[in-house]
Amino acid sequence: MRLILIIIIFFVFSNTKAQEGVPIYFDYLTENYYLVHPSMAGVNLVGGKIRTTVRKQWFDQVEAPNLQTLTADLRLSERSGLGLTLFNDQNGYHAQKGAYITYAHHINFNDDIVLSKRPYPSKYDEIDQLSFGISIGGIQNSLDQTTFDMVDYDPLISGIMENTSYFNIDVGMSYVNSKYYAHLTVKNLLFAPDEWYGETNDIVNSDTRNYKRFVASLGYVFYTDTPWSFEPSTLFQYSDLSSEKSIDFNFKTYYKLNSGRIWAGLSFRNSLEGAEYIRKYDDISGAEGTLMEQSLQLITPLFGIDYKDFVFSYNYSHQFGDVNFGSGGFHQITIGFNFLRGSIECDCF
Repeated sequence: MRLILIIIIFFVFSNTKAQEGVPIYFDYLTENYYLVHPSMAGVNLVGGKIRTTVRKQWFDQVEAPNLQTLTADLRLSERSGLGLTLFNDQNGYHAQKGAYITYAHHINFNDDIVLSKRPYPSKYDEIDQLSFGISIGGIQNSLDQTTFDMVDYDPLISGIMENTSYFNIDVGMSYVNSKYYAHLTVKNLLFAPDEWYGETNDIVNSDTRNYKRFVASLGYVFYTDTPWSFEPSTLFQYSDLSSEKSIDFNFKTYYKLNSGRIWAGLSFRNSLEGAEYIRKYDDISGAEGTLMEQSLQLITPLFGIDYKDFVFSYNYSHQFGDVNFGSGGFHQITIGFNFLRGSIECDCF
């Protein structure tokens, strides 16, 4: 109860700052909601699972963004789960590396619950669970200035590799049963330094440096009398600093096998704000210098297979719009393994 009280206090009263941390793409759809929501650490699995993801953007561009993550979460008992997240995110001259450790507390409402021996629920499972989670992590940001042009002197350019480090906290809560789920997480609760790289005069007031991000997820699984099942879901993000909002609409279909399942899906991400740009020539009106607005829109087909204890998934994102940085798309591969299956006798609360 003290842990739950602490988490509620963080939700309501926290007013500290932090950097972005792990970017949210589409790897959460590969049975890895723990990467987004700390309350999902060991949520319905007897043992544990490992997931590693590699993401590469714009193969036709030099120094394009790329991301690698490694997550592991484990169900310790009927009430406790642990998790670990490692990540490396690079974008041109900027990079961030970090690690999070997670504790999740699970409240089971079924007296005779039997935790699943699979990393995902089925229509035969009797899951009815409320979970709270907290992740504590350390992040290092770096800016490589060694190749910057030093001909024209700029006091803000040091010409070296600049680094800064800080701690961070994410908190969240989840409700899960065998058919539907709901998650709410507040990311980036701790203070981030005002001077990121060296002795600089930050033009942004520290009182406005609020990097909190709110993430909410909802989903429902439709089971049938055949090997097929279907799962629509959605994920909403809101950034407190920039007031940016985006929403994902997802649909996955599964086919059960004797030793696992195969699945495929489609995700559509739509930003609720647009960026303005000037179109030099309008084909319709013939006007030059027309002010236009474009929102980020991504469509992502994905497929995967769960075979015994192994998981493999691939997804590719295509960006819509007239203004695109590159044509190479966004490729992402996830590989996973499930381990330490056993049995846990339930002590409900």
